[in-house]
Amino acid sequence: MSDKMENKAEELKGRAKEAVGKATDNEQWQAEGKAEQGKSNLKQAGEKVKDAIKGVTD
Repeated sequence: MSDKMENKAEELKGRAKEAVGKATDNEQWQAEGKAEQGKSNLKQAGEKVKDAIKGVTD
């Protein structure tokens, strides 16, 4: 699986975990879900930078 797909899957997992945490009033799951989303967003931003650099050097 490509890094981009893994990062998107991690983001979706985080969203789901946050939603379940909200539905069950579980603050820990809400926080973990937000953290997973943030981590995924940083990875996705890194991928965009790599793509931009690759586009400039090609």
